[in-house]
Amino acid sequence: MKKLLNDPADAVTEALRGLAAAHPELSVDVDAKVVTRASGPTRGKVGLVSGGGSGHEPLHAGFVGHGMLDAACPGEVFTSPVPDQMLQATRAVDGGAGVLHVVKNYTGDVLNFQMAAEMADDEGVQVETVLVDDDVAVVDSTWTAGRRGTGATLFVEKVVGAAAERGDALGDLAALGREVVERTRSFGVALTPCTTPGSSKPGFELGEDQMELGVGIHGEPGRSTAPLATAREIAEASVAAIHDDMPLEGELLVLVNGMGGTPLMELYVLVDGVRAAVEGRGARIGRILVGDFVTSLEMAGSMVSLCRLTPQIAELWDAPVQTPALRWGR
Repeated sequence: MKKLLNDPADAVTEALRGLAAAHPELSVDVDAKVVTRASGPTRGKVGLVSGGGSGHEPLHAGFVGHGMLDAACPGEVFTSPVPDQMLQATRAVDGGAGVLHVVKNYTGDVLNFQMAAEMADDEGVQVETVLVDDDVAVVDSTWTAGRRGTGATLFVEKVVGAAAERGDALGDLAALGREVVERTRSFGVALTPCTTPGSSKPGFELGEDQMELGVGIHGEPGRSTAPLATAREIAEASVAAIHDDMPLEGELLVLVNGMGGTPLMELYVLVDGVRAAVEGRGARIGRILVGDFVTSLEMAGSMVSLCRLTPQIAELWDAPVQTPALRWGR
């Protein structure tokens, strides 16, 4: 596998230096691996912190900025950040109104964020946590107890970030985040495996004529390995898996997410199939985002996330946002 690397061991550090050079509106502590808004905490505003293993860019550091996160903690590739990172980020964004942790349901992330929240509490910082567990593919996985946290993380960070920007209280933000999680389901498909920096071979095997249905964002197994299907069939399988778990109705917020190695043109081909599958079940697309947002290095494939919209969630989704990876209305 050919990759743009120097020393694989320095990949995350050098990527953070690159992020800092490209985005002076961010403050990047490369040694501690903490990314915050350069403007610092806003007095009286709840701070939002998220994080997880690197390899899923732009999640999470790419979503630091107005209308979304106040800080992100990038771990090593596919490895949870440590509690000290999370505590430093929590301190940095505390404006006196408390801090909300947005945590994907992966065992390392959950345990480390829990420890960081307890350490922050000891220092007098009030912390609430929203746990994201939207992936319907499997009940448990090799990385989790319970469902994995995937595309809904972006929805929570955007919607709750907008509410935090207007001054909502910590408890209200936590309740809103949990509502978004409850209303969102996701399903992923891999067409090729990914290779972590420094590794000589892919993380799993997948034949040229095969795909993995329900794959996780680290390449962990899904429901089954199946013969490669058309984009229309993949869209139908993804929407069907979600609909079986959460019947679709009304307007939906849709994320058609690339896993890092699929061209945008192919994602739009998938969008056409998702639209047909959604409308065939009596629902319709109210808002849609298409592109690489929650990736798995260079894995080819897709993830579809569907959130049943409410007027409040739609309004907050439409609110201005200005981050490295998501910008509109400002």
